[in-house]
Amino acid sequence: MDDFYINDEVETLRSRNNVIFADEAVIEEIFHDNRRTSFVTISYGVLGDFNMTHMELVTLVVDSNTIIRSRCGMRISVRDLRVGNVVDAEFSAAMTRSIPPQSRAYRITVVRENVNPNPNPNIPNIVEDRVMEIDARNNFLYTGNPNDIMSQMRFVVNNMTEIYDRRGNMISLRDLRPGQMVRVEHADFMTMSIPPQTVAFRIWVS
Repeated sequence: MDDFYINDEVETLRSRNNVIFADEAVIEEIFHDNRRTSFVTISYGVLGDFNMTHMELVTLVVDSNTIIRSRCGMRISVRDLRVGNVVDAEFSAAMTRSIPPQSRAYRITVVRENVNPNPNPNIPNIVEDRVMEIDARNNFLYTGNPNDIMSQMRFVVNNMTEIYDRRGNMISLRDLRPGQMVRVEHADFMTMSIPPQTVAFRIWVS
């Protein structure tokens, strides 16, 4: 489909407040289902109460109608996208109730090739600290010292996060307890909020 028709559709939906705009989102995962459809999971910050930035996670359903452009404005394929790319995304406000929710992608524009200018896949981002609080209702894990807010971190736990006990068995977020020592492998992207927030990929109980 030509860009003209896509743009016209996006503008129509925008006027109805049916399009969500995520600026400087980070690609967390890419899955190609078949030759026509791909699934691109992104995390992006949403400003909430008290100027607190909350991390949202959404899986964009990308098909032949999705406009994808490079930093130079050139049309590219979904297979040119990479985990860690920083993108601006426009997608439908109508989402599934899955975790993370899925939404139809209208436009994805690469802002930066990788959130980490010197990525090293052999050295993942890992934090080792004590569990401060578990918010199972909102899928948050807090680590750090309760009396020192500057030592705290908040991790978004989703259905792709793997959590292991000391024996290597997979457990759920509700199985964790305050005071336990954990190692958390997390995304490169981190909000500037206090405490900073990012997405947890794997959690091990030490």
